[in-house]
Amino acid sequence: MYTRNEKIIPVYIEEEVKDSYLNYAMSVIVGRALPDIRDGLKPVHRRILYAMQELNLDHSKPYKKCARIVGEVLGKYHPHGDMAVYDTLVRMAQDFSLRYPLVDGQGNFGSVDGDAAAAMRYTEARLASIADEMLGDIDKDTVNFGPNFDSSLSEPLLLPAALPNLLVNGSSGIAVGMATNIPPHNLNEVADAIMYLLDHPEAELKDLMRYVKGPDFPTGGVICGKGGIKDAYASGRGKLTVRARATVEHQKNGKDLVVITEIPYQVQKSGIIETIASLVEEKKIEGISDVRDESDKEGMRIVVELKRDVESQIILNQLFKHTQLETTFGIIMLALVENRPRVLSLRQMLDYYILHRKVVIRRRTQFELDKALKRAHILEGLKIALKFIDRIIKTIKTSKNTEMARSRLMEEFGLSEIQAQAILEMQLQRLTALERDKIDAEYAELLKKIELCRAILASEKKIEGIIKDELSGLKEKYGDERRTEIVGEVEELEIEDLIAEADVVVTISHGGYIKRLAVSS
Repeated sequence: MYTRNEKIIPVYIEEEVKDSYLNYAMSVIVGRALPDIRDGLKPVHRRILYAMQELNLDHSKPYKKCARIVGEVLGKYHPHGDMAVYDTLVRMAQDFSLRYPLVDGQGNFGSVDGDAAAAMRYTEARLASIADEMLGDIDKDTVNFGPNFDSSLSEPLLLPAALPNLLVNGSSGIAVGMATNIPPHNLNEVADAIMYLLDHPEAELKDLMRYVKGPDFPTGGVICGKGGIKDAYASGRGKLTVRARATVEHQKNGKDLVVITEIPYQVQKSGIIETIASLVEEKKIEGISDVRDESDKEGMRIVVELKRDVESQIILNQLFKHTQLETTFGIIMLALVENRPRVLSLRQMLDYYILHRKVVIRRRTQFELDKALKRAHILEGLKIALKFIDRIIKTIKTSKNTEMARSRLMEEFGLSEIQAQAILEMQLQRLTALERDKIDAEYAELLKKIELCRAILASEKKIEGIIKDELSGLKEKYGDERRTEIVGEVEELEIEDLIAEADVVVTISHGGYIKRLAVSS
C-alpha cells in the first residue's frame, strides 16, 4: 500500500545490514563503551559527575538520594535506562572497584562478596573530594560544551581532569569488535612519571618504569612477574598473573592455617569460599578440615584450616591451581583519541595527558586574562570619573535621559560605552576616600594578574611548571602507599607441586594388582 509522494528505493539487504551495523558499532565505540584518553571517562561517567556538580553535591555539602541524582542525569543528559546510570554511580563509589573513588556514597553500595547495592531510593551520594580535581575550572572555558540529546541544554564533551584518571582508576568496557581493560595505578607513581617526562622529553620506557612499577589494584594482591607489565607498557597489550596474599599460621595443636588477607582484583570473596568448599566436598583437595570467613571492618580474612601433618605449601599450590586465588588479568590499553579507538603504550598515555593539561591551562589562563582586562578597563573608567567627578555629575544632571548621558560622557571624557555605563551605575559610596583607595588597589592587583597571565601564555616552560605544581598538590592531598606487591615470576605449577612427598611401599599381588601403602601404615 503506497502513500502519496512516497519514494521507494530498492537496496541490497547485505549493504543495508552492513551500513546499519557499522553505524551501530561506531555509536557504541564512541558514545558508550570506551573512555576518552584525556579525562579517562565514558559519557555516562562524565554526565553523572557533571550533573552532581550542577546539583551542588560538593564533598562538603549534605548527601542527596541516588534516585534524585539518577533522575537528573536521565532527564537532562543520558536518555538510557535508569539502572545503567545507577550501576555506574555505584561503581564510582566502591573502594574495591576504583583505586580512587570519585563518588562518596552513604548506605549499602555492595561488597567484595558480590552483593548488589541497595535500591537507589535508599542510598545517598555526593562527590568525593578527589572529584574536584576532575571538574575544577570547568566554568573557565577550559573545555568544549555541546548540546544534550534534545538540544535544550549544553553538556561538557570532556572534563578538565587535573587527575590522570585513565591510569589511576583504569577502565574496562566491551565495544563492538574491540574491548578495553586498563588496570588502576598508584597516583604517586603516575604523578612522578609525568613530572619526570616533563623534565626529560626523550625518556624511554625503562626510565618511566622506574616510577610506574606496575598496576596497583584497590584490593591489593600480588602480581607475579614483570614480563606482562613491560609488554603492556610497551605495546598496550599484556597478561598479568595476579595472586591472593596468603600466609601460613602454625597452631599449637599441630594444625596449620592458610590465611588469605587480599584477593585478586574483580574476584568475589564469597565465590572463592564456595569453590574451596566444593573442592573439599568433591575430594579434589584433601587435607582441609574447615573454611571460615573471618572478615570484619578491620579487613579481609579467609581462614582455611588444614588437617594435622598436612604439607601447607602443597595445599596452597592446589588452591592457586583450582580456585580464583590466582587469576590472569589481560591488559588492553584501548582508548579514544580524537574519537578514534587506539591501543596505546604507557608513554603515549602520559603524553596525551600532558597535551590535554596544556590545552586546559592555556584556555583557563586566557579566560582569566580576558576577565582581568575587562575589569581593568572598567576600573580605568571609574578612575577617570573620580578624577573629574564634579564635571561628570554636572554632565549627568544636565542630560535628558540615560542614553544622552552615556553619549555625552563618551564624547567629553573619551570613555568607551562599557566605561560610561559603569560610571552611570556607580554608587555614591564609591566617592569616599576609602572606596577610592580600594579601586586603586584592585587596579594594581589586576595589572599584576594581566602581566602574569601573559607571561604564562608566552612560555611553554611556565605551563609545564604549573602542571608539575598541580601534580605535587595531588600527591600531597590524595597520594598513598602502593597496595599491590610485585614479585618475581612464578614457575608454572607442575603435577608434582600438587602432591605431598611421602615414603611409600608399592606391592604387587599374585593376581597382578598393584597397591600403594604409606610406610607408617
